[in-house]
Amino acid sequence: MSENLQSHSGIAKYYHLMRPHTLTASFVPVLVGTACAKYFTNIRIDLLIMMLIACLLIQAATNMFNEYFDYKRGLDDHTSVGIGGAIVRNGMQPKAVYNLAIAFYIVAALIGLYICANSSWLILLVGIVCMAVGYLYTGGPFPISWTPFGEIFAGFFMGFVIIMITFYIQVGHLEWYPAIMSIPVSINIGMINMANNIRDRVKDKASGRKTYVILVGKSVAILTMALLYLISFLIVLYTVFFKPYGSPFLLLILLSFNLPIKAVNRFLKGDTPIELMPAMKVTGQFNTVFGFLFALGLYLAALTAI
Repeated sequence: MSENLQSHSGIAKYYHLMRPHTLTASFVPVLVGTACAKYFTNIRIDLLIMMLIACLLIQAATNMFNEYFDYKRGLDDHTSVGIGGAIVRNGMQPKAVYNLAIAFYIVAALIGLYICANSSWLILLVGIVCMAVGYLYTGGPFPISWTPFGEIFAGFFMGFVIIMITFYIQVGHLEWYPAIMSIPVSINIGMINMANNIRDRVKDKASGRKTYVILVGKSVAILTMALLYLISFLIVLYTVFFKPYGSPFLLLILLSFNLPIKAVNRFLKGDTPIELMPAMKVTGQFNTVFGFLFALGLYLAALTAI
């Protein structure tokens, strides 16, 4: 076996297969949705934990489907940068990766049954749609990731939908408040996808993909990213003064303000996939730090409002 296929072995290759640096995109919305629910009810810890596990499993499975289908379509090989690498570098069989993703989906569905039994069976339908989108992001005859709408689908389903589901299973009804609070989270999740598409734009274009980045070019894509990051901050800052949910605790997000600036600067300076990897890393860090600070601020605001 070549050196490229020995980069990870044993448990390590399964860990990297799940692409752990992306998993914050699944649990940040759950934390934000739960923090919003605190305004209206006491939090059920069992539902919080079950929702976290289910979302992590679905996100990890989606990453496995991405790796499987990108490999099958020839997008990933041993020269690729930044992918999980379970197939092209660690020697895992493509079918094994696919089957493990299916197994994760099944476990997530079983957890979903517990959540439905303790909230509403309407959640089952929404969960099925979310899993279908995760599969179809790179699977199926018309993969979402090959269109200009990849960032929108990722932000909407992993941000808005997860936050609203999390809120609903705790409170039992919907409110406009978590919907508004989902906007910054949805933006930041979408930007993780855009960062990936900026890095891979040359190879993606050669493969026939029509992502937003490919259609508008690198410069416009980076400008879009910068503007959307700014909007995510402005929405939260506006909410600080918006009664009855405004609170100075939401200003905690300002502690992360340097990270999107750093990410945008690195995207502007870099060009090749290797050069853009540090920018992608900062993008992921920002999603995590902003998300945790945002959820913490929302929860503290709810506690002091009671």
